[in-house]
Amino acid sequence: MTDTRLTPLAASLPSTIPFIAPERIESERGVAFAARLGANELSFGPSPKAITAMTDALSGIWKYGVPENEPLRSELAAHLNIAPEALTIGEGIDGLLGILVRLYVGSGEAVVTSDGSYPTFNYHVAGVGGVLHKVAYKGDFEDPKALIAKAHEVGAKLVYLSNPNNPMGSVHDALTVQAMIDAVPDGCLLVLDEAYAEFAPENSTPELDTTDKHVIRFRTFSKAYGLAGARIGYGISHPEIISGFDKIRNHFGVNRIAQAGASAALQDHEYLSETLKKVDQTRARIAQIAQDNGLNPLPSATNFVTIDCGRDGNFARAVLSALSARGVFVRMPGAAPLDRCIRISVGLPHELDILAERLPLALQDAFDQIGKT
Repeated sequence: MTDTRLTPLAASLPSTIPFIAPERIESERGVAFAARLGANELSFGPSPKAITAMTDALSGIWKYGVPENEPLRSELAAHLNIAPEALTIGEGIDGLLGILVRLYVGSGEAVVTSDGSYPTFNYHVAGVGGVLHKVAYKGDFEDPKALIAKAHEVGAKLVYLSNPNNPMGSVHDALTVQAMIDAVPDGCLLVLDEAYAEFAPENSTPELDTTDKHVIRFRTFSKAYGLAGARIGYGISHPEIISGFDKIRNHFGVNRIAQAGASAALQDHEYLSETLKKVDQTRARIAQIAQDNGLNPLPSATNFVTIDCGRDGNFARAVLSALSARGVFVRMPGAAPLDRCIRISVGLPHELDILAERLPLALQDAFDQIGKT
């Protein structure tokens, strides 16, 4: 039953959450997963220095977080060699996307994204009554030229690109992304989601230019820094664009523990370097497990590997369901033809041992359900 006091827009929307949490699935199954390999978390965990900093901050939890997010904001600015005024910090990229959409998109206004790309962005656009225009992937890549062409065609307020890409793990080089930034139509803003930037090759990230009002870039402490549960990310853009966030953001949205953990994690360069090596090694092992089972792992510039199951979405969903039933949590793209794949996050060695043991059994389950032809 719908509450009649809701606005017409809110009343028209479904009550939904873009992702089903593994904890919910575990609750429904009545047993924990043996291998948690689906949420693109960093199972190696954050820097021990970050854990110490967060533990030390607990005694001060009775105090609000610093609304200006200092000293973290200044530390990030120094790390990126940009002015603090070009940075905003918020409750992960998800929270920042919500603010951005509220700032720029009115009811009925056009927004462009890729069909099958990050669903939380779409969720926020729907929440303000924006109109989503979806562009097909080109192969396993988002299509920058088609996205820009569609933005010109529909008069888009925002156009979204994730690079490296979720859910496919693919990455465009810096020249391609810069060409897209240069081609953004007047009145439009490119939303460049760089959640996985730390995992990507150096030539995939254009130079930061905070004088350009055509792009805002989002990054996070959730992935390479292992602080997904702390909910802390940041946006980089022209100071005029960044100042808009102070108009409507939740100024106490980032708590003191997250601020302390992010600050310590940012300064532990050695731990980040070791993490990136572990991720690289783990991606290679996931790829090998896939190949050992006759599947095709796609090249990845993220902390997950997308695996082409070689058939259609029904078969891939059967594989995913069979893995879940056998205690292995993974996810998959939601739109065809990307849904021929499953997506496996990096995990601990014992979790990959479990994957190697149970994937062939899950594939047999899927063949039995769908058929081998």
